[in-house]
Amino acid sequence: MTAPVVEWPSPNHDARAPGPVDMLVLHYTGMIDAASALARLTDPAAKVSAHYVIDEDGTIHRLVAEDRRAWHAGDACWRGATDINGRSIGIELVNPGHAFGYRPFPEVQVRAVIDLGLALVGRHPIPARNVVGHADVAPRRKEDPGELFDWRRLADHGLGLWPRQRPVTGELGLALGPGDGDGAAAALQGALADFGYDVPTHGGYDTDTEAVVRAFQRHFRPARVDGRADPETAQLAFALQAMIG
Repeated sequence: MTAPVVEWPSPNHDARAPGPVDMLVLHYTGMIDAASALARLTDPAAKVSAHYVIDEDGTIHRLVAEDRRAWHAGDACWRGATDINGRSIGIELVNPGHAFGYRPFPEVQVRAVIDLGLALVGRHPIPARNVVGHADVAPRRKEDPGELFDWRRLADHGLGLWPRQRPVTGELGLALGPGDGDGAAAALQGALADFGYDVPTHGGYDTDTEAVVRAFQRHFRPARVDGRADPETAQLAFALQAMIG
């Protein structure tokens, strides 16, 4: 059952354009504590917000009504859509992030994410492939909620997708990286683009592709996040492409 919600209004929101709310975007706050994050997300001068903030003790704060557009995703893209704020619900998870001592998300916080997420997909037509992280929609500039977030557990509850095909393990062999480019790079780019990532599809493994691969690894292969498309990373991408095909 979803925990009680604490009303904590933010002035940072505006009207949504007509259309469904069909995305759920998860973030971490990236600040030293919950008080600092809530202060920033409710400061008119900051011009940032989210619909919900979930503290490490599981407390859920509602900052913006779901029928309003919160300002959480910024310059972002998913499945060709660029007004991510206009079509999404944004949830911030209290965590200091990579800049201030990134740490695992407590069980009670993860449970609150799942409960709130299930309530949200019950109220809005959010498909599983549209449950994403900030890094997924803005891979060139964001890395949250990061490699310590348990996306597989969310997918087990119907919040997001997880590849059914078992990836290769052990020695992964050669990997594509910046400067490489061939048919294999083009095929990988196609799989990532089909799933939803804003990635080039010209067959050259450039820095934009590296950023997208790094974001993909944070979500689906967190054990090693290096931006290089080793066989395990590629197999996971192709498995997801097959799931949505």
